[in-house]
Amino acid sequence: DLVRGMADEVIAAHWSDGDLAVLAGGVGADGRRLPASGWMALRRLGWGAVSPAGVVVSDRVRRIAEEEAARALRLGCHRRAVVAALLATWPADPFARTEGEWSALRAVLPEGCDNATIRNRTRQIAGYIGRHARLPAGLCELEGPPAVARQVSLAAADRQQVVVDRVDGRMVRVWSQLPVCAAPASYRDWVWHAFDVVLPAIVPAWVKVCTPTLRPGDGKVRVDLPWQTPHTPPPLDGHTRALGVDWGVNTLLTATVADLDRDGCVVVRGRPLRFDATGVSAKLVRLRRHREHLKTKADHVTWLRDGRPADVPADPALTGKLVRLEAEHTAVCARIRHLNKALAWSAARWLVDHATAVGATVIYVENLATLEAGGRSRSLNRRLSGAVRGAVFTAIAHLAAKAGIAVVTVPARGTSSGCPRCGRAVKHVKTPERSAAGYRWATCSCGLSMDRDHAASQRIAARGLANQTKTLRDRNGNAAIRTATDTPVRHRARRPTRAATVGPQRDRRKTLPTPKQTRPATVKASRLLPLRRQVPAPAGSPPGSAGKRPAGRTPQETNPPGPVRQVPHTISTTTQRHPHRVRGAVLGRGFHRHVHATPITDRDARTGETSASLRIT
Repeated sequence: DLVRGMADEVIAAHWSDGDLAVLAGGVGADGRRLPASGWMALRRLGWGAVSPAGVVVSDRVRRIAEEEAARALRLGCHRRAVVAALLATWPADPFARTEGEWSALRAVLPEGCDNATIRNRTRQIAGYIGRHARLPAGLCELEGPPAVARQVSLAAADRQQVVVDRVDGRMVRVWSQLPVCAAPASYRDWVWHAFDVVLPAIVPAWVKVCTPTLRPGDGKVRVDLPWQTPHTPPPLDGHTRALGVDWGVNTLLTATVADLDRDGCVVVRGRPLRFDATGVSAKLVRLRRHREHLKTKADHVTWLRDGRPADVPADPALTGKLVRLEAEHTAVCARIRHLNKALAWSAARWLVDHATAVGATVIYVENLATLEAGGRSRSLNRRLSGAVRGAVFTAIAHLAAKAGIAVVTVPARGTSSGCPRCGRAVKHVKTPERSAAGYRWATCSCGLSMDRDHAASQRIAARGLANQTKTLRDRNGNAAIRTATDTPVRHRARRPTRAATVGPQRDRRKTLPTPKQTRPATVKASRLLPLRRQVPAPAGSPPGSAGKRPAGRTPQETNPPGPVRQVPHTISTTTQRHPHRVRGAVLGRGFHRHVHATPITDRDARTGETSASLRIT
């Protein structure tokens, strides 16, 4: 709270269009370039933090507060540039811009601005116009100064404030000077505290552990402990084998292995690689509906609570119900967040394992950053808005960098509407046997008949391999191909197998009556009732119980799995005889029993034998 209070004062004092322009310019009053460190840049400008009256803090603590304020102000500079671009090109109808208006807006927007930011800022400006009947002057008039998070970034301090010691390969001890009270009056109120952090198994013992960030909350202190490892960025061109990946709704990822031959032609394999998360998607849909239902009930209870007269005391039952609804809503949101994270990292791990197994050096992914959830059905809009494409792409980039594989985005326009073989438009039908318009299957006049996502993944791989010389990196290190030309793909000829090379087989068509089959004499029909000497005695029968009826047949299964059938066998029931039990080997790299993924096959065509280097880390 002490650091957050000092940082909020710095932000509030300099939340103006002029100060943000000075910070965005990157040049101080003396004409020198501002340092990259936030706290040093603020001190160069004379915007240092001041401790509250009667509170004693060290210079290192003021550094931490200034670093937090500098990060918020620099983020405000980016937002200021976005708002200024929108105001400079504000059209008559901001929600239906023409092609020319979009081109003018893109020309003045800062680099890396996505459609979601444009849409949200447009709504914010339109709301301001509706309230004040005029355009705002800038960001500082549109919104107030931001609030700093309740955290302590120790990276701005030195060893007199924080010390990080590596105890052993699995434990790190963090020493930091922290106050023992809310308002320390002297340096005696600052004492050293030790935090023992147990490193997970994915962190190697030889990596460099960096200065952490402390996040207090809920009676605990969470430590964000980053670590660094030497990394050489993989090359962006010169690839001969790639993995093309297409996004989907139910089938989250569909990939294809493609090769670039010596003639410059793209040759693909016919086997698709799928990561089907239909069960998890259905679970997420149910959780989102439950979250919306809880939110509606909580809003209604809040309206009832706030609508009571001032002289009427609060209803304890109503207040308790609201507390329970808010707690359940928070739990459901956490469940959705954790399930999305697990789904994203599991899909990324599966994809990188496949790329490593087949020897691919690059993964081409279509760029869907501009995809908006609008104009479709209500259920599809909800599912697209809750997709985890951003988290999956971040996880793929992280895991691929550790494996030395490049990740490049290609333009997404036309990947599903064009044929990968001839380039003409395809027709989407429901099934190969039905010509009715649908979504799942793609057909073309050239003879193509293939799954929609599989065809799109082949087209993505061909775009990437054919245009890899156009790959560029932005200032954040993300590789992308901005403009691409399509290249037809060829399918690799299947290797002849022994079964396919066997000579001609005999004609199996029926030309004569079926001969009568004689049953061997050794086979006899079972008796309806067993003989008396074959019937076992009743188990645990007391002595002297002769004359009682026999125990009957010996049961075939002493402990049958599932519910016991209570009806005659001639009457069908809805109980599955063989219930759905998915084994880990069938799941591939899936984390959920309803995630079906293509098993990983290495170069020797062995399935399910993943080396230790490919395990989830």
